[in-house]
Amino acid sequence: MRILILLVVLILGLMAYVRFAPTDAARWHQMPDAAEPGDHVGEGSFRAVRRITAPAAEVLTAIEQRALATPRTKLIAGSVGEGMITFQTRSALWGFPDHTTVAVQGDLLVIYGRLRFGRSDLGVNKARIAGWLETLGPLTAPL
Repeated sequence: MRILILLVVLILGLMAYVRFAPTDAARWHQMPDAAEPGDHVGEGSFRAVRRITAPAAEVLTAIEQRALATPRTKLIAGSVGEGMITFQTRSALWGFPDHTTVAVQGDLLVIYGRLRFGRSDLGVNKARIAGWLETLGPLTAPL
């Protein structure tokens, strides 16, 4: 019985840490590397790069509105005026934070999502970013 209680306490402690660990916005609000247009998968991350066909502010405003409409997502740094915005999205059950930075570099929109804890996000960042990109429609060039 003691082992079960200890296990429950450890799990609750881990959940509390994941949910309440402070976020260092400066660590996550970094300009993502631009690459060739396309989708780029990394360990625990996903980066989408698209050519934009509209003014940068219009594209970033559309992404910001879509991102903030995503459940459990909040802005942690940046602005449309800065040309770079970073969001934090938490998973429903455990509250694992993922950080997504959106920036316009020249005629490229770069959306870079990555996890904070662990090694695999099970495709969550890719799915979220794909949903955000759907919102842009004609504001970006097709691949």
